[in-house]
Amino acid sequence: MISLYRWQPGQKHGTWQDRPELPADGLVPDGEVWWIDLADPTPEEEVAVFKTFLPIHPLSLEDIERPRKEADAAPHFPKVEEFPDYLFVIANPLRPPVAATAPETGTRATVQLSAVLTHRALVTHHYESLVPVTSVKQFLGRHAEQAGRGPDYVYHLVLDAMVDEYAPEIDRLVERLDEIETQIFLAHSEKLLTDLLHLKRRVVTLRKTLILEREVLARLVRGEFDLVDDREIAYYRNVYDHLVRYTELIEGAREMVSDLMQTHLAIVSNRLNGVMKVLATISTIILPMTLVAGIYGMNFDVIPELHWQYGYPFALGLMVLSAVGCLSIFY
Repeated sequence: MISLYRWQPGQKHGTWQDRPELPADGLVPDGEVWWIDLADPTPEEEVAVFKTFLPIHPLSLEDIERPRKEADAAPHFPKVEEFPDYLFVIANPLRPPVAATAPETGTRATVQLSAVLTHRALVTHHYESLVPVTSVKQFLGRHAEQAGRGPDYVYHLVLDAMVDEYAPEIDRLVERLDEIETQIFLAHSEKLLTDLLHLKRRVVTLRKTLILEREVLARLVRGEFDLVDDREIAYYRNVYDHLVRYTELIEGAREMVSDLMQTHLAIVSNRLNGVMKVLATISTIILPMTLVAGIYGMNFDVIPELHWQYGYPFALGLMVLSAVGCLSIFY
């Protein structure tokens, strides 16, 4: 569905309109700021926005439509591209917590949020309901005058809300790792190893996402793009600082996952060595007994102790003596 937020100069509040009639020439009235949000749009709605109202490059449209055309594929990683009349940005926010929690790790997956930014309009595109978009809509409902700063400021609000969602997700990952660190020394189980592998995959994916998000924000704060006003760069820099901190936290989580996996393998190896030590001790103790029994079990007529009345106790005593001697040496 297409939703249009329209801010007009002199108005105390903006107006939302669902399924609006967008002008075919793509012109936004002077002084106005438009935010067009496409939430789970149909192909016809995508054509109306990205081919009629605001024609974009076919490669940009291909990236935007990728989640619909390749449903099983991972979302496109974050990037920013500048075109003559618009700025194209892809970000990876988290899915809503209700539908996105992974049962094995309790973590949330990322999705794709595409944005097209012009001097007077911001177009956001996503196929799932996103908390950052909803929160910014509510924020503009209370502070409509903020939209008058321009589409670049509105998009900063979306990025800020998106980055803030990473903090509890990283905290959840670290808490789960702390739990595994405690359990790993108490009892070995295949489930712990499975959870570690899932967490490692999740941490690696989230780390890659955060690093690329950081690169996108770094380019936005360097003033490379004319569509990001100089006065808004300070706000983008604030988002960048948060992202740098979260990237450092996820780096720590990645190292912790690797350390826990190495610790788990070391514990398993030590337990295996203990078992092998016991088995080797038992085998070595029994070996001289077997030797004695083998000697006196040979079929020869001339064996000095063969007809001796104390031969049997002597053989048993020799076995016991050898076992005690081996145990003393091992101890």
